[in-house]
Order: sequence, then structure tokens, then C-alpha cells
Amino acid sequence: MSTYAQPISEQQSVVKSKSAPALNRPQSKLVIGGLIVTLALATFLLVTQHIVQPILLIIGLGLGYTLFHARFGFTSAFRRLASVGNGQSLRAHMMMLAVACTLFAPILATGFAFFGGDASGNVSPVGVSLLVGAFMFGIGMQLGGGCASGTLYAVGGGRSVMFITLFFFIVGSVIGAAHFDFWMEDMPTAEPFSLATSTGLGYGGALVVSLAIFGGIAWLTKVIEKKKNPPTEAPKPTISGWKRIFRGAWPLFAAAIVLAVLNALTLLTSESPWGVTYAFTLWGSQAADALGFDAASWGFWQGDEAALQTSIFTDTTTVLNFGVILGAFLASAAGGLFRFTQIRFKNAAASVIGGLMMGYGARLAFGCNIGAYFSGIASFSAHGYIWGIMALAGTFLALYLRPLFGLSVPKSKDSFC
Repeated sequence: MSTYAQPISEQQSVVKSKSAPALNRPQSKLVIGGLIVTLALATFLLVTQHIVQPILLIIGLGLGYTLFHARFGFTSAFRRLASVGNGQSLRAHMMMLAVACTLFAPILATGFAFFGGDASGNVSPVGVSLLVGAFMFGIGMQLGGGCASGTLYAVGGGRSVMFITLFFFIVGSVIGAAHFDFWMEDMPTAEPFSLATSTGLGYGGALVVSLAIFGGIAWLTKVIEKKKNPPTEAPKPTISGWKRIFRGAWPLFAAAIVLAVLNALTLLTSESPWGVTYAFTLWGSQAADALGFDAASWGFWQGDEAALQTSIFTDTTTVLNFGVILGAFLASAAGGLFRFTQIRFKNAAASVIGGLMMGYGARLAFGCNIGAYFSGIASFSAHGYIWGIMALAGTFLALYLRPLFGLSVPKSKDSFC
């Protein structure tokens, strides 16, 4: 079976060939089934929840569809840069962040949201918990086979081992919530720092500074590539013409722009940016509560205890997550790529450890690659930049750990997984 006949996660090959493989035939029954489930869930949300929830489901659908179509990775972007110096995906990140910051700036400056309220960004404290949590997350995502968004879209694409990653991601999040007081009260923590409001620059000045940083990082990746001459990314299965919108692989930079726009729409709709891991903590904490644990006493839930007693469908992050999974499922089925894959013992062990580390790390670091890195930087929060640096440091260490679990580490110009 060819590489492209299998569900594709953030672990992809990079080869010298520039010819794109053809797509498989659409899995029509799966597409129809996915559309029926999506319609049923949207109807349920429309009847039982505020109008915001079905809108967020649609936005999540777009996020998942985009992530899968472009195989837009955060885990792979960090690994490619750390292992062989390939910065193509990281430059796509910079494009995504530049567009997001440009869209976020006027929204955050005015506080405007579609349904009233006050839109606000993800600006979180900087301290020991952030450093430790982001470092742990960087290791965990390289062992678990995907980050927070990558786990969701890989599950939607049928990659079986990612169900293990997701389960232990949730478990790790719950443990992190239970230990939250220790990290916040017993470890040094500084106040949140915003490039816009903590510096006097305002959102206009913060945007200029941010764009300069993104341009500098993109330039630096070019310098690294010139020095290391890494392999380029393998072409993805595609199709020509307008059908490419629905079935073919999307260019990374096109996907970066779409993801930024969808994140801005999330901010306008829900009054807060895109996040992923809060929902994992909520699901796991409700389960722990049902098993007899006093989750409401944990520091993470102080002031938000009511969330533990209400339906998960009232949570905007939960609805977005379901949308991402469904969107990735529809994208994989439309490309004829959905099928469950074999699980090997070493891969499963890596998924257990990686999931636990990501879940715990995300709670300590006030978010994951989405809530802290993407939405944090887009919100002009210093913690987002620090998160990225520490997660990259964790990635370097994880390159030495991956072979222990039978996971590949790119070393040559001819193969890149």
C-alpha cells in the first residue's frame, strides 16, 4: 500500500520528486455519513444551545478540513527544522501568525464581537510553569505523533494510534488541573505581558513589532536552509482545477491564511480565540468527578466550578474540537484516504507517554500549540513566543528519544518522516 493511501498525519515523507501522486476515489458512503452526523449535531446545537454553538461547529469543520487538506503541522514543522533545517512549514506558521495578528489587532482594540460581549485575547502569565509545560509539550508532541490540533485531525483521518494519544492527552490534562495550585502558587510566576497593552505601543505598534519578528524568523529559516541544504517536502496527493478546493492538497501558505481567518472568526463569534485543550480538561474532569474525585476543589476550576455540572455542548472549545474531527474526517474521506491503521506496541507506548506529557504540559503552559502558540502570539502575548521557544527546545531533546520507540528521525536528504 502506498504512503498516500493511508491516513496522513503530521508525520510525512520528504523526497526529491516533484510529481504529485493522484488521489484515491472518494469514499462516498463515508462522506455522506459524515455529512449526516454533522447536520444532526448542528441541528442539536441549534435547538439546545445558543446560536454561537452551531456557528462554531461550522468554523471547526473548516479548521479540520483545512488542517487535513494541507497536512498543516506544528509537530512536523518543529521536527523538520530541528532535525535537518527544513523551515518551509515554519515559514507557513509565520504567514499564519502575520495574518492572524493583522486581523486580531482591530478586534482586540475595539473588543467587538458578533453577539455582543467583549472580545479578548489569550494573554497569560510568564513563569516556571510556562517554561516547564511548554518544554514537556514539545517532547510529548514528538512522541505522541501530533500536537493538540494534529491529534484531533489525525483521529478524524483514522490514524488509530492517535486515539491512544488523545485518551492520555485527556488524562494528562486532568492531572495537570489537579496540580494547578502547586505550579501557580508555589512556583515563581510573573504577570501576563502583552506587546500591545503592557508596553504602551498599542495594537498598531504591537502589530508592527510582531510583523518584524515574523519576518526575521522567516529570514532566519532561509539562512539555516542555505547552510544545511535540507530536502524539500514531498508533494501531496492532489487534483487539478476547482475540485482541488474539496479534494486536492492545499498549499501550506493558502492553508495558513485560511486558518488565520477562521481563528479571527472564532474570536468574533465566541469572544475568545481558538483553543483545544480546555475541552480535554473539561471532559476528563467531569469523568473524574463522576468517579468520585472532587474536581471542583482543584485550583484550575476555582471560579468556574459550574462548568463541571453543565453539558459539554455549552463549551465552545468542545464544539470546535468536534468540528475539527468531523472536518478532517470529511476531508480524508473525500480524498479516499480514510482507513484505520495498524498499531505497533512501541508506537502505542510513545502515544501514552506523549499524550500524558502534552496534557500535563498544556495545563502548566496555559495552552497548547493552538491556545498558547497560535492564539497567544496572535493576541500579542509574550507567553506565546516563550511557548514556541521552549517547545522547540523540547523537540530537540525528543529527537534523541524517538528512536527508542521505533519512530524515525530524518538524517539524510533522501528521507524525511
